[in-house]
Amino acid sequence: MLRVKVKTNEAKFMIPVPYVLLDFGASILTSKLLIRYANRWSKPHLDKKNISFTIPSIDKKELKRIVKELKKNKGLELVNVKAQDGTEVIVRL
Repeated sequence: MLRVKVKTNEAKFMIPVPYVLLDFGASILTSKLLIRYANRWSKPHLDKKNISFTIPSIDKKELKRIVKELKKNKGLELVNVKAQDGTEVIVRL
């Protein structure tokens, strides 16, 4: 399970993210339909700024392999960021 901990001066909370949700999210992110719509929705905004960019397709098998490897490395700290205002974000497996 992926654990996202957020600490601020006013509050402290943890968001658990099960691997099943990561697998499901990987399936959605690699959907050709989603990528097609994202490119369509971003095109007018990018045209205003004269930027030529398309969102590339992501290989579903590779993303699933990454999630599978993450499952093997429990306790690994992926992100540990502390801002000047005292806000802290930690992402652990």
